[in-house]
Amino acid sequence: MANITAADVNKLRTITGAGMMDCKKALVEAEGDFDLAIENLRKKGQKVAANRSDRESTEGAAVAVVNADNTAAVAITLNCETDFVGKNEAFVKLANDLANLALNFTNKEDFLATDFNGITVADKLIEQTGVIGEKIEIASFERLEGAFVGSYIHAGKIATLVSLSANVEGADEAAKNVAMQAAAMNPIALNEAGVDAAIIEKEVEIAKEQLRAEGKPEAMLENIAKGKIQRFYKDNTLVNQDYIKDNAMSVAAYIKSVNADLTVTGFSRVSLG
Repeated sequence: MANITAADVNKLRTITGAGMMDCKKALVEAEGDFDLAIENLRKKGQKVAANRSDRESTEGAAVAVVNADNTAAVAITLNCETDFVGKNEAFVKLANDLANLALNFTNKEDFLATDFNGITVADKLIEQTGVIGEKIEIASFERLEGAFVGSYIHAGKIATLVSLSANVEGADEAAKNVAMQAAAMNPIALNEAGVDAAIIEKEVEIAKEQLRAEGKPEAMLENIAKGKIQRFYKDNTLVNQDYIKDNAMSVAAYIKSVNADLTVTGFSRVSLG
């Protein structure tokens, strides 16, 4: 039997928002497996976020840079250990300098190997670790291309990119608004097609267990579960979410209100922690 500590229980409670005793029981049943414990909590009807993060929170700066013709953009996080360093003017400048350089690359590995004032980016990070006394790293690197790409940065902690199908009048504001949506609502995919089949299979299983617990007849479970999956798509995919500035319409409908032929073609999101 796994040794379940108070720290484990508190960690699960922080991740899920479930009660202490429920968390302890779930961890015991899952023999210490956090993912299984979360799944068990959801099956019993606990309101647990589908897109969770159990990583320790980190500090630093999230930055997004878009090229001159709005056809490509990059978002990175330069991570450190303390908020004090993350807010330092020199640290934020380094993050922005690195992001501007990163715009020339399609992947993190090539970016880390390129020259930055006489040394590689990777060596620059090692150098700064020695200077500052904290571990400094590029934890996230996302690039997005499209007919029109826009960005949004929230408090230096979250950076998002959004691509649209065309560069039309109003595209700049529309892309920024949808990027703001992605920052606030943290969707797991652009649309239904982008959701991993394994996630849907698990959601169906969880929905059926919840329905059985409510006493619903077995013959009705499949159809009711399908309805719950549609709700899952609405809550967790970007274009189907309620638009945060007008929840009477979806994000897809908002984009259509800008231009009838316009669609969202992609998004990326990076955050600290």
